[in-house]
Amino acid sequence: MGRYIGSVCRLCRREGNKLFLKGSRCYTEKCAIERRNYAPGQHGQARPRISEYQTQLREKQKLKRIYGLLERQFRGYFEKAARKKGITGEILLQFLERRIDNIVYRMGFCSSRKGARQMVNHGHFRVNGRKVDAASFLVKVGDVIELKPSSRESAQIQAWLTEAEGRGIPQWLELDKSNFKGRIKAIPSKEELEMPVNEQLVVELYSR
Repeated sequence: MGRYIGSVCRLCRREGNKLFLKGSRCYTEKCAIERRNYAPGQHGQARPRISEYQTQLREKQKLKRIYGLLERQFRGYFEKAARKKGITGEILLQFLERRIDNIVYRMGFCSSRKGARQMVNHGHFRVNGRKVDAASFLVKVGDVIELKPSSRESAQIQAWLTEAEGRGIPQWLELDKSNFKGRIKAIPSKEELEMPVNEQLVVELYSR
């Protein structure tokens, strides 16, 4: 199955939460959730009975859609998290947050994870001075992410950085806007992420 190329606003409506897939639009009154807060389709406003399995599945789908992953990729992160000591759900979230495309988005170099993934794939960023063009690259504490010099004149990137400053940069990241670089200060805790997802239900789903 290929990557989803349909309307991303339908995905937010399907999950009943803002997944921030549309960039700046998600912060305005034009957001689909603000205008039509019900599932898409003919039966979107119906209220069917939801089973335990469906509840767990919806939480998994939310996480996959937030980070733009396919099932095989997502399950791979879960299996890695399950092998590590600690709380599997929290470790899973930390793996997802450490992806370079997510870091680029969190720092404000792009307005959405989808756009950040494309920028990384096109080689616009360096990690500790080395070019990285794989969106799945996992950063570590202390790593420095930097926009390559030839991309720094982009007015759009500068506008995105200004927007991100207005919303606030996560405390576990450090941004040097003037030099187009940022640093990973720490691995985020579950409380710092404030995700609209119950990751424990995802663990329960894969543990069936």
